[in-house]
Amino acid sequence: MRRARMTKAAALLLAGSLALAACASDEEPTAGGNGGGDGGSDDLQVGLAYDVGGRGDQSFNDSAYAGVEAAIAALGGEVQEFSPNDDGSDRVEGLANLAEAGYDPVIGVGFAYADTIAEVAEEFPDTTFAVVDASVADSGLENATGLLFAEEQGSFLAGVAAALKSETGHVGFVGGVEMPLIQKFEAGFTAGAKAVDPDIQVDVEYISPAGDFTGFGDPARGQILARSMYDAGADIVFHAAGGSGSGVFQAAADTGNRAIGVDSDQYQTVDDPALQAVIMTSMLKRVDNAVEAFITDYSEGNVQGGIDILNDLESDGVGLATSGGQIDDIQQQIEDYRQRIISGEITVPTTP
Repeated sequence: MRRARMTKAAALLLAGSLALAACASDEEPTAGGNGGGDGGSDDLQVGLAYDVGGRGDQSFNDSAYAGVEAAIAALGGEVQEFSPNDDGSDRVEGLANLAEAGYDPVIGVGFAYADTIAEVAEEFPDTTFAVVDASVADSGLENATGLLFAEEQGSFLAGVAAALKSETGHVGFVGGVEMPLIQKFEAGFTAGAKAVDPDIQVDVEYISPAGDFTGFGDPARGQILARSMYDAGADIVFHAAGGSGSGVFQAAADTGNRAIGVDSDQYQTVDDPALQAVIMTSMLKRVDNAVEAFITDYSEGNVQGGIDILNDLESDGVGLATSGGQIDDIQQQIEDYRQRIISGEITVPTTP
């Protein structure tokens, strides 16, 4: 039974229903209940709430959608999508509407849903939730799961690749927002590059400061920052900037240099062949695998709430893409570093 008291989520629901992306049928979904469904995939109704920018970013959000798509292809069912407005002020309303409509499980994509999930999951205890990039281990919520990633480990390998392939001994990193999550990418990348070449120069720039999430959707600014690095002598730039990464790729193409993508295999996701050609590799953050596994566990009744699931190098939750063949010649060195991280010989820093 839902609580009778009037919470923020309930008040927003009474204020009016948010228009959700029309990717589900008109048939009223059946909630699976806390802890997962009964194994009947016909009733699988997934609610997917995107990070800022929504589907089409060729990166983080698209990877989450790919995971849902794969799960539905295997299990049957449907998905209903929600994209927040630019300042994210409607996240609570969006999640609450998905839960109220009976979508179950409901997945929030991105750390910005941490507080939102805590509020809405408490209001809808019979709905199963997951949040990407946010911990629920200390939340006390029994109907939520945190899907976490060792971004620093995958980024370390990206740094290794950059240092091994750089011809100038000078590389760069462009982050979307200067915040702890993105700084994990920076820390790992810098550590990996310096493990190969202690004297390598690593330039670091962020598109926007902490609290300003426009940095994930500003390709023009990403292009400017990356171009300044290339003009200063860097020949490879790694971005962890969401939709802004296309600007980094454009700067690489304009200057005849190379770039490293993030989250998805961006060699496969960019539309422009000229940009595809500059993508040396991508640091894979397998949000797709994590989301698909969570939905599969839900369909089988195997979700354990109140815990975090870490996706790291050992579980292939992070890694490097090989599309395009530009790092084929250094695969053995990359694998050596990967095994040293898995064994614990190398501990990758999580802060710059």
